[in-house]
Amino acid sequence: MRAILARLDFLSSDNVYYVHMEIIKLYKNLGETPLECLHRFKAEHPEYTETKMTYLGRLDPMAEGLLLVLAGNTRDKEKYLSLDKTYEFEVLWGFESDTYDILGKVSTGKYPHKLEEKMAGVLKNIRTKKTQEYPAYSSRTVSGKSLFMWSRENKIEEIDIPKRSIKIFSIEHIHIRAITGREILKEVSEKIAKVSGDFRQKEILNIWQNELYARQKEFFLISKFTADVSSGTYIRGLAHEMGKILKTGALAWSIKRTRVGEYKI
Repeated sequence: MRAILARLDFLSSDNVYYVHMEIIKLYKNLGETPLECLHRFKAEHPEYTETKMTYLGRLDPMAEGLLLVLAGNTRDKEKYLSLDKTYEFEVLWGFESDTYDILGKVSTGKYPHKLEEKMAGVLKNIRTKKTQEYPAYSSRTVSGKSLFMWSRENKIEEIDIPKRSIKIFSIEHIHIRAITGREILKEVSEKIAKVSGDFRQKEILNIWQNELYARQKEFFLISKFTADVSSGTYIRGLAHEMGKILKTGALAWSIKRTRVGEYKI
């Protein structure tokens, strides 16, 4: 997806030159980083090869959906970074990982009994959240180093993980579906195969296989949600927190961003 949503021309104070700005709407594919999405766009549109461009808000490799890009004059980037967002996402119950999604070292927890009956209480709790701790695997920096690197170096316990203010404007549970262990392994393998770079893929896939080797015929539960949240809210963090509320473990199975401010897929 590519759509130019706005183009503005700025005249310099001495009436000598123009600088244009474009807001471009892209679809970041599953497995891509935002930078890879930007490079793909430039490869498909060589007229932008020399244009200064920056993406307006990150999406994790295991998330997909709307990515806004600012091209040309990027001085107003900050005002776009604070826009509210809408997500569709799924939560796999009974599992947790160090990244809070499937691209992490996974372990199994308790089976979520009577999940449908408990869902109203989970959502009520989530709606009241005012702060959120940054995930241990995120780009937030502490003492000049990203939390991601602190975690990769096994030094995350040496620091205090910061928190940020968030708002959950709305969150709705759509439905619950069942999935077998065999289906989980198949989908996890396919999704992880889409990721390039060093994200511990081989190690993580081996752990998934070990966890589910003897449980391929068992059924597990996945819930689908939609949420309107403030900028900076980590959806995989919300999934992890839902698991803590239910004391069962949970991780983000899929995440799709469908809206940024007034811009939609």
